Amino acid sequence: MLTPDEIRANVRAVEQRIAAACQRAGRALDSVKLIAVTKTFPAAAADAAIAAGIRELGENRVQEARHKIPQVSGRARWHLIGHLQSNKAKDAVRMFDMIQTIDSVALAEKVARAAEAAGKRQEVLLEVNIGGEDQKSGAEPGDTSRLVEDVRKLGALDLRGLMAIPPVGSPEDARRHFRALRVLRDGLGLTELSMGMTDDFEIAIEEGSTMIRVGRAIFGSRG
Repeated sequence: MLTPDEIRANVRAVEQRIAAACQRAGRALDSVKLIAVTKTFPAAAADAAIAAGIRELGENRVQEARHKIPQVSGRARWHLIGHLQSNKAKDAVRMFDMIQTIDSVALAEKVARAAEAAGKRQEVLLEVNIGGEDQKSGAEPGDTSRLVEDVRKLGALDLRGLMAIPPVGSPEDARRHFRALRVLRDGLGLTELSMGMTDDFEIAIEEGSTMIRVGRAIFGSRG
């Protein structure tokens, strides 16, 4: 694990890159949320990020978060950014402020039931398989409009926007996928766009991302 000082320096460097991307795109700096992804990193790394000013943290797996989040002493909003198995919906609702990976009506209904039982209105994003890749989770772009309609009927869910991971390629290759997701979001009347990671978040910001998910540029390489 990097030292707290190294994590702080990395956070400042990422924030400078965000500011430069916002300036190029003519966007306000506060229009982009930085989510620091703590996947595989210990609670101490999350606390170091919080001490450096991070207020949004992301985890990929419910099982890992179940052990880690109680050990984090600092306060932050937690995002589930990895695939959610329906049998873990109750735990996800209990631990996460936002679940970014709703990709079916069945999963949405399961999360809604868990949220209703917990007396909570759960913030969610819909994950879209924007590149049409067989190995990836996410709703097909053409099915997203119907999914939005169905999720909006579930009163325990607060649908905020869309999330996607583009196919592997260069940052410029990702641009067209980011643009497609933005167009889809705009047509659906949603607000948030979660897209962009360490290698391509500047392109994502230029294309309208409101949430970027950054791990390696803050915490260093995994394993």
